[in-house]
Amino acid sequence: MIKNVLIFPGGTEIAMEVWSSLRDCKDIALFSASSAISNHAPYVFANHFIVPDVHSKNWIEPLNEVISKNNIDFVIPCHDDVVLALAVNSNELNARIVSSPVATCRICRSKSKTYKTFRELLPVPELYISQDLSDIGFEMIKFPLFVKPDVGQGSQGANIVPDQETLKALIKANSDLIVLEYLPGKEYTIDCFSDLKRGLLFCGGRERIRTRAGISMHSKPVDAVLNQTFREYATIISKCIDLRGAWFFQVKEDKNGVLKLLEIAPRISGTMATHRVQGINFPLLSIYESELVKIEISQNNFDIEIDRALINRYRHNITFDKVYVDLDDTLILKNKVNTKLVQFLYQCVNKTCKIVLITKTVNDLSTYLKKWRLESLFDEILLLNKGESKADYIDPENSIFIDDSFSERKEVSKRYGIPTFDCSMVELLLDDKI
Repeated sequence: MIKNVLIFPGGTEIAMEVWSSLRDCKDIALFSASSAISNHAPYVFANHFIVPDVHSKNWIEPLNEVISKNNIDFVIPCHDDVVLALAVNSNELNARIVSSPVATCRICRSKSKTYKTFRELLPVPELYISQDLSDIGFEMIKFPLFVKPDVGQGSQGANIVPDQETLKALIKANSDLIVLEYLPGKEYTIDCFSDLKRGLLFCGGRERIRTRAGISMHSKPVDAVLNQTFREYATIISKCIDLRGAWFFQVKEDKNGVLKLLEIAPRISGTMATHRVQGINFPLLSIYESELVKIEISQNNFDIEIDRALINRYRHNITFDKVYVDLDDTLILKNKVNTKLVQFLYQCVNKTCKIVLITKTVNDLSTYLKKWRLESLFDEILLLNKGESKADYIDPENSIFIDDSFSERKEVSKRYGIPTFDCSMVELLLDDKI
């Protein structure tokens, strides 16, 4: 039975990980919603809707309208503010929210509430000034310090503070800042999964080797010894607050190597992909958990590192139902199959576009195609003599042309005015929307 899942908001890095986790699940249909600000969601979701953000007045009714019209079964929150807003208003929403209870979400949304809850249970940073805890005072402070918003995400508003004057200026500019000890050591994220009846089922720590805007861009799982320490932390956390489904916490070493709790979040993290590719699909498991399905977790045992970078996706107004594609140095490139181009061609198969191979190869064509297992990909094959122009064989109606040769592309473009592409341009044509 297909479950309709709304990812909200759909343009965050968290949402991209949920999209990657669920897009190929046979029982899941994905939908997205976000506010009208520019974001990546329309490039990956075929069904994307504009709704007010959760800080707007009367945001629930438009969201419920999307939920009702699309028969949404589950909403997965993909921003810290949205996690809390959906938890607080879960009784007014017409779909199940995949998250932890509201009391847990309130604690986790505030750093000072988190530290207050756990300061007798786990090592937490020494906190000098906050909204929730008593202030120690400037005379007790040893610099450098670290400041960040009590309610925030990523590294927004976070600063290392070298001296008292800088500290006073920052506090004057933002009264919501908390001031805590600077932790100079390694930082870790620990991805976890908890079940309502059986408690903590998975705990996997990974080092945050390189970060950008608070996102772990290069990460790798820790060894079993360190992970046992993280499991002890996770067990304490999950016994103290009610966590369901996927969640994570972050720790960092102080100057003496003590691992101190930075934050807890009852949601998916963007770099949970590190464990997803080992077999733990956190969003899918979280949906199962919310339905009280008995879950079994199985993890592959191999070494892995993840490194993340920007990816390009495009909008365009090109329409076509026929593709002419070259063979040598295009579909076969550097004595390998051009897998990116093959990806596009199979996208064309899915859309019932006609694919025409147009080539002047000197190879035995049948044997050559069979070698690369491409013999059944084409609707038509045009084998030209070396001196012939490919433009003479093009039917330009609703067609595009892909070839490494500039002169061939120039001639086709000049004669017909149709879009032409070399291998570096094919990424424009890829469509990841589901």
